[in-house]
Amino acid sequence: MLLTNVSCIMEKEFRIYTKTGDQGETSLVGGTRVKKNHPRIEAYGDLDELKSWIGLIRDQEIGMDHRRTLLEIQDRLFTMESHLAAENAAVAATLPQLSAKHALILESEIDRMNENLPPIRSFILPGGCAAASMCHIARTVCRRVERKIISLMAEIDVDPLIIQYINRLSDYLFVLARALTYEGNGTETPWLPKR
Repeated sequence: MLLTNVSCIMEKEFRIYTKTGDQGETSLVGGTRVKKNHPRIEAYGDLDELKSWIGLIRDQEIGMDHRRTLLEIQDRLFTMESHLAAENAAVAATLPQLSAKHALILESEIDRMNENLPPIRSFILPGGCAAASMCHIARTVCRRVERKIISLMAEIDVDPLIIQYINRLSDYLFVLARALTYEGNGTETPWLPKR
């Protein structure tokens, strides 16, 4: 659930139910009312799903280095949600901001994990261990988010850093799945096409 007025949270207790959405509408950050199936809501709703899958991965028996990175990713996804929900550029300017360094952090983590992994010689079937399977699910949700945001770009201006980050995040989740498989003594299964 994305908060409709980010600044008010700091000042007063947030109510869980407001009854303002009972007719199938919700508010963007800034107050504009839209249908709950509006492309903006679809996009940031899928980001929320992705953020939740990442929370489930973070709750597994994995290394603290992975947990710290996943927590940072969840924070970035919340920022992206708020930007997609901002009714205009003036409102977006008041929100936490993204920068190119955020995608670079993911690239650095990908490179760090890849140092300890065998080279890929074929496509890999999702699985390996429970945490890796969750990473693969999160990766597919991430790709859906990317498609939704690209569709949304036909209607509104979207910060290109969002697409860049989401694209890199799906790569990160793939490599994290591999790393967790090896760290958990799981088995990576190559896809061997039947002839």
